[in-house]
Amino acid sequence: MGFRMQPLRWLLIFGVVGLSACASPTTAGEVRPPTPTMPPPLVAVDFPSLPQRTPSPAPSPTPLPPVWSNEFPPDVNPLTGLRVPDPAVLNRRPLAIKISNSPPVVRPQSGVDLADLVFEHYAEGGVTRFTAVFLGQDAEPVGSVRSARLIDLEIPAMFQAILAYSGASPGVNARIRNSDFLERALSPDLGVGAPIFWRIPREGVALEHTLFTSTRRLWQEATRRGINTRPDLRGMVFSAQPPPGGRPASALIIPYRAEPVTWRYDPGSGRWLRWTAGQPHRDALTGRQLSAANVVVVYAHHQTTDILEDRLGNYSIEIQIWGSGPAQVFRDGQMFEGQWQRLRREDMLRFVDAQGQPIPLKPGNTWFQMAPLDMRIQIP
Repeated sequence: MGFRMQPLRWLLIFGVVGLSACASPTTAGEVRPPTPTMPPPLVAVDFPSLPQRTPSPAPSPTPLPPVWSNEFPPDVNPLTGLRVPDPAVLNRRPLAIKISNSPPVVRPQSGVDLADLVFEHYAEGGVTRFTAVFLGQDAEPVGSVRSARLIDLEIPAMFQAILAYSGASPGVNARIRNSDFLERALSPDLGVGAPIFWRIPREGVALEHTLFTSTRRLWQEATRRGINTRPDLRGMVFSAQPPPGGRPASALIIPYRAEPVTWRYDPGSGRWLRWTAGQPHRDALTGRQLSAANVVVVYAHHQTTDILEDRLGNYSIEIQIWGSGPAQVFRDGQMFEGQWQRLRREDMLRFVDAQGQPIPLKPGNTWFQMAPLDMRIQIP
């Protein structure tokens, strides 16, 4: 791309200017990352992974519209916009659990269907991995649990979450150990084992794909450590009615290299249903096909680093979700083009249109599909 963002410097983020100039013409059925007229350029910090480094002060950004600061009623889940039967569940801290999606033998995964939010991202070698965020519902077992990646330095900051993972490469582990959420990291690498993490062996499945956990056990351990407290979770915006300006969309295909993902809108339920590698993607715990009220394609710069991830010579990818970039929000059988913004490390991803107004999500769960800036999704 036109420039590479470095992880420990302040940068002036200019949105996506120049993408259309360097991209090849869009063929029929493909959708290039949107380049709408955006709000004025934003000044943002590239968040430090090492908390002892203090960046210089940034110019104050233009105040965000008041809607970002809305208080949720005490019985409304701030990650889904839905009322919960027992408001007490919202007094706990979100869990961000790392879950495998490759090779195909790990599917169907367990518990993903009950997550409030799921981030799907490239790991390395063209395969994807999930970080599932839980708050409103419990799931047991959850997994298979796999190792963290560099994007998992950002998700715990966004949601003030506990990070549960099987381990990490030495380079990623060093970053986690020097992070501002180390006390909220739970992993066998950090001495957290059974009964919080345990193995469920299966014939023909390699050992690394047999580790599982439980939201209940993770929250119990967090309570024992004194970290299971309710954070101030504000930033997501919901509306039962879609905003104006959407384009009809009944399906979308995300061409991840190893296995493309397809989402198809089901008008009867008002939800998007998921297919992976041409097959309905189901959950082993609930038996249901994975579905979402919202599917959001988040385009961000993918920087290959010098952190070696495996014996095949694959290097870790830093998905730079700070500043701003293009986004496409799919809800109610429509696509809304706009921009994601994240100006501070503690901010969640926020979605705005060309006038800087919020693009609200439909109440319910959301899948965030992380995509490189040059990826072309398809709308059949």
